[in-house]
Amino acid sequence: MDSPVTEISQSSFKHRAQLELALGQPFVMGNTIQDLQNGDEIFPAMLDAIRSATECIDFMTFVYWQGSIAREFATALSEQARAGLRVRVLLDAYGARIIEAELVSQMESAGVDLRWFRPLSTWRIWRSDKRTHRKVLVCDQRVGYIGGVGIADEWRGKARDASEWRDCHFEIQGAAVRGLRGAFLDNWNEAGDWSHDLACTAHEPVDGKVPMQVVRASTTIGWTDIATLVRTLIQIAEHRLVVVTAYFSPDDKMVNMLCDAVKRGVDVDVLTAGHHTDSRLSQLAGQRHYAKLLEGGVTLRQYQRTMLHSKLILVDDEVCCLGSANMNHRSLSKDEECCVVALSADLNNTLIREYEKDCADSDTLSLTDWQERSWWQRQQERLAGLLVEQL
Repeated sequence: MDSPVTEISQSSFKHRAQLELALGQPFVMGNTIQDLQNGDEIFPAMLDAIRSATECIDFMTFVYWQGSIAREFATALSEQARAGLRVRVLLDAYGARIIEAELVSQMESAGVDLRWFRPLSTWRIWRSDKRTHRKVLVCDQRVGYIGGVGIADEWRGKARDASEWRDCHFEIQGAAVRGLRGAFLDNWNEAGDWSHDLACTAHEPVDGKVPMQVVRASTTIGWTDIATLVRTLIQIAEHRLVVVTAYFSPDDKMVNMLCDAVKRGVDVDVLTAGHHTDSRLSQLAGQRHYAKLLEGGVTLRQYQRTMLHSKLILVDDEVCCLGSANMNHRSLSKDEECCVVALSADLNNTLIREYEKDCADSDTLSLTDWQERSWWQRQQERLAGLLVEQL
């Protein structure tokens, strides 16, 4: 974990204008951002923010499973609700379906306002298929957290072995926190009674210099703002594009865009899950494109130490995209997602260093070796491709 990032160079303004034009979403000034690596840094920071809150806590997540960290979060949220704070928790009805029932009862009994996003009991199958994958915590409208981490013991530790998943999360202060809270309220109001929310006191601006763009995507058919964001990031890269994603299953257009980036002189590097993955089908669906990507000059790496769950896109020397979205069909076309684009050379450098550490625990694929993969794996890839819209 490095010191907070608070500076930006002039060279990022071109990228800023391109992203604003593509998404119609302006960057906001006056922010700081802190990277948090793995559960040993992420969970203490989030729990400290919850316990330090004095007015209100808004928390939403896709994954809320079981284990000691799940109990620790439930206890912290319950204690703050009993102390009189307004505590709201939104859980995705699919992603958090295995949460211990006693933790739900504990929170609700303490006064936590808990809602379920799109319960699975609905007869509207097209709604049940579209989930909220957003992972946002906002405390007192002062500090916000966003990234890939779920509330489960799989994320505890430092990614030392297969029992400790690799992930990153980010602490944000400043005007961009309003965008995170807006992403929470967007899903919160769908899951229950709608209210115009002015309960928390607005905090004073922070002394931060990182421009940030908060991009949230709502479920749709075929296209979302996250898809626009990812494609724009690929398109604006001039010399370096680094993609870190747990689930890499690009469509044909994105494969062509990545190869075209190489043709115009961009070093394109993709790091995704290797042997340790919780979605082999998604992995196979993406691997059907590997030969074309490798032929096109894209560097493909597979992380081997443990399950890689991080989601990052780094463009050139200053653009950093972070949040909940993977580079797969669900994130780009189906699920509710939220990402933040931060313009900071310091943060970019920090995340590149972390990426290089991850590369040391990864295998780099070669076109020759990939072309020699078995007939059976090729058939599995084709079959997985038939299910790509669900992955």
